[in-house]
Amino acid sequence: MTREKELYKVTVIGGVANLLLVGFKLVAGIVGRSGVMIADAVHSVSDFVTDVVVLVFVKVSSKPQDDSHDFGHGKFETVASLFVGLALAAAAVGIVVSGARKLATWLQGEDLPSPGKIALWGALVSILVKEIVYQYTIRKGKQLNSQVVIANAWHHRSDAFSSVGAAIGIAGAIFLGDRWTVLDPLASIVVGAMLVKVAWDLLGPSIGELTEQSLPEETEKEILDMVTSVDGVTDPHNLRTRRIGNHIAAEVHVRMDGGLTLNEAHEKASTIERTFSGRFGKESHIIIHMEPVKQVSGND
Repeated sequence: MTREKELYKVTVIGGVANLLLVGFKLVAGIVGRSGVMIADAVHSVSDFVTDVVVLVFVKVSSKPQDDSHDFGHGKFETVASLFVGLALAAAAVGIVVSGARKLATWLQGEDLPSPGKIALWGALVSILVKEIVYQYTIRKGKQLNSQVVIANAWHHRSDAFSSVGAAIGIAGAIFLGDRWTVLDPLASIVVGAMLVKVAWDLLGPSIGELTEQSLPEETEKEILDMVTSVDGVTDPHNLRTRRIGNHIAAEVHVRMDGGLTLNEAHEKASTIERTFSGRFGKESHIIIHMEPVKQVSGND
């Protein structure tokens, strides 16, 4: 199965799970008189919309290079990652704000509504389903080296965390009495704050790529070692690197014996290119600028 089909498969599975959960949590929230469960259903709607966006961008990012995009369309996947990160941040802030409002209401002496047990079951089922979808999606995202799938996995987990907050509040209200309905907004605030941190961690790499951030130092060192592993290639310098979706691009200057024929120099450069593609994928690019250097004989 191709990478594009794998990305589609994992995203569609998550989308179907989100769609089913929207209906289930909405019914549980209405029947169980739980405002937090209805809000959790809305959160699942945002997850489903994100899945649709990921599907669209994965289709575009998988297109090969053409006249309008000489380095391919990989950065469309980065744009999708950025969108998912922003959506997760918005959902996290929304959870915090909603919890803060409920806490303010409780502090003013107003009673928070006590939900029914069906709402608790809705939250527990949501936690289980979304954690399973998260584990599957994060594993596939790492296997496929896809930042957008990894970001979407964390969006799935954000829904699970949201349901954790809902379950704590609902269970507290049911089993501890109306005095403990405040557990719901308190849990929501804590979970929302955690998700803000996760969203920030997801947005960093996407923003870095879109602003042409260099690859990590260890990756650049690996490239330099790869270049000098070819016999007769020395002094790699002026290395420039960047990421394009799930592959990378690099430029480097090297020195070779000025007495080499053009064919010999070209073969050495081609060896570097083949090694580079074998390590980082055939869609990755490396440009090699060759500079002559005189070999000093032992009689000089």
